[in-house]
Amino acid sequence: MRSTPSLAKHPLGAGRAVTRPSHTGTPPCDEVRFRQLLTEEVWTGLSPATRRRFSKRIANGLIAVYVGEVTAFWTSRLGWWLTQVARVVGAPLPLHAKPSTASTVTVSEHDPTGGQIWTRLYARSSGPPQRIRSVKRFAGPTGLEEYLGRGLGIALTIHVESSVLVFRSANYFVQIFGRRLRLPRWIAPGDLTVTHADAGDDAFAFELEISRRHSGPLVRLSAIFREVQP
Repeated sequence: MRSTPSLAKHPLGAGRAVTRPSHTGTPPCDEVRFRQLLTEEVWTGLSPATRRRFSKRIANGLIAVYVGEVTAFWTSRLGWWLTQVARVVGAPLPLHAKPSTASTVTVSEHDPTGGQIWTRLYARSSGPPQRIRSVKRFAGPTGLEEYLGRGLGIALTIHVESSVLVFRSANYFVQIFGRRLRLPRWIAPGDLTVTHADAGDDAFAFELEISRRHSGPLVRLSAIFREVQP
């Protein structure tokens, strides 16, 4: 398995992860919102390292930082067009990712919704890195959704399969003038699956796939990250 670069050498790593100060008397592992979406038996099926990552409450302006690199990226012809069309909603899919492309993920609290801001940076051979930002909101019919911006969001379900944390799209929706409209399946980008698997040594493997029932896989992205310790 390809090792992740250290923060000192990482071209996108310019900060350090922080946790809640110890003098508050509150341990950093007090995030229960992901855990509440699963039964206790299913939750304990995750590795201790994965449970720790998704139990860390990021609050009071603090940020969790993960650095790593893309290990694989592929699109079908239809998937390439999907990534281009998605530019109109802020380009939520990587445009220039290649194996060994440096990547950084930061997670912070989104106070207006009580959710989390996930910011992903993908280095480019020239120019500034591509930034993809979304908000995970603990809301909606499934209890979890990813808001991409421009009114577009994804309702997510969460699962544990063979000790791997899996997020799947339940449906896509748009918010217009305060109304939430569910996109019909035929117009939706495709079925989204995201996995988070413990890779040992404070690292985890991230995989994203978008596929359509009759077209097969459209986009696949794999990366490995390591948490930057304070």
